[in-house]
Amino acid sequence: MDENIILRFKEFLNDKGISPSELAEKISVQRSSISHILSGRNKPSLDFVVKLLEQYPDLNIYWLLNNKGEKYRDKTKSSALPSSTSSVPDVRENDQRRTDVLNKEGSDKEIRYITIFYTDGSFENYTPGG
Repeated sequence: MDENIILRFKEFLNDKGISPSELAEKISVQRSSISHILSGRNKPSLDFVVKLLEQYPDLNIYWLLNNKGEKYRDKTKSSALPSSTSSVPDVRENDQRRTDVLNKEGSDKEIRYITIFYTDGSFENYTPGG
């Protein structure tokens, strides 16, 4: 794993004034998960990234993972779709039909949520039926 990711992750923890153990508790992950990321043994999983962003929505995940952009997102920007995209259909329309199409046929798995990442570093969580 890129050592710079580890350094940026440590910098983030230092900025927030929290220990790896405190972070693990805040985002409901095993302490060992964070230890493995900090040691370079494992890369952050998508689940880990989503939990981190839910707890710290100001963190620019592109900075953390790729060193792109500012460390923290501009809090004045909305994470919603810009008004210029009014021609984009509302994703909440026909939720059940979309969910049925997206779920694998014959599978008992259901979609819990979908995270959309935008190029400006913002993101939006979509929960079918929610």
